[in-house]
Amino acid sequence: MSIIQIQHVSKSFGEKEALHDVSLEIPEGKIFGLLGPNGAGKTTLIRIINRITIPGSGVVLFNGRPISDEDVAKIGYLPEERGLYRKMKVGEQCLYLAQLKGMSSREATKELKKWFHKFGIEDWWYKKVEELSKGMAQKIQFITTVVHKPSLMILDEPFSGFDPVNAELIREEILRLKEEGATVILSTHNMESVEELCDEIALINKACLVITGGVDEIRHKYGNNNVELVYTGSPVADAEGLYRVLSDTDNAGRHTAVLSINPEASSNLALKAVMDSGVAVNSFKELIPRMNDIFIKLVTEGV
Repeated sequence: MSIIQIQHVSKSFGEKEALHDVSLEIPEGKIFGLLGPNGAGKTTLIRIINRITIPGSGVVLFNGRPISDEDVAKIGYLPEERGLYRKMKVGEQCLYLAQLKGMSSREATKELKKWFHKFGIEDWWYKKVEELSKGMAQKIQFITTVVHKPSLMILDEPFSGFDPVNAELIREEILRLKEEGATVILSTHNMESVEELCDEIALINKACLVITGGVDEIRHKYGNNNVELVYTGSPVADAEGLYRVLSDTDNAGRHTAVLSINPEASSNLALKAVMDSGVAVNSFKELIPRMNDIFIKLVTEGV
């Protein structure tokens, strides 16, 4: 079931087309990666989902009906452009933002205290926002994004400003929120995070949707029939009609080779040919491209 359906959405600002006929579905209870280079149209799409910007054409459905202001109250949005009132105290700021999402003062205080304790930042409650580092302010904004338990969270570069320890803390919380049934739209340039967290992705480039689907499905789709072979014995040679040896590194008698499998052959036949050549095979595995390589290929080559 899809929590968000984007149907033929286009948007222009003057002569600049930010989105062109974009249609995609965001499944409920999943982490969905929204990817693209700077200026591709991701932020415009996020603002349309949040009803900050109205589409030029097309429609956004929330749980099967046109999204409304009431639905936006169920969304937690962490924008890339961070914005806290610097002169306010941290606790006062968090209470204000939680109440904007419909929480009572009592309920908000109770939930916020839980989050402050979880992140080990109880002492920040009475500090002024201007006293916080970038990473500290980012923690506060993450808390205010999720404290009202939204059914949909939109996180735009949520790891920006964090050291590796705190970035891992946020990753764990995102996964926990997903396990509790929340849907997450994750907009990031960090392809490692995409592989670790996302179930599905959509890539937008030059205002158009380039590809959408499951992360594993896309990685296999853009594979190039290469395998890594680790073995001992005499160097393997090309096997006509089955594979070519692209590289072979010998480390004290232990070889690591990359084989290009003929598209008309199978990996099983290639492996049998290798074993029949008399070498001892330690491992034989498909080399699946990383999302970073696929991102670069799709953006630069347009394929």
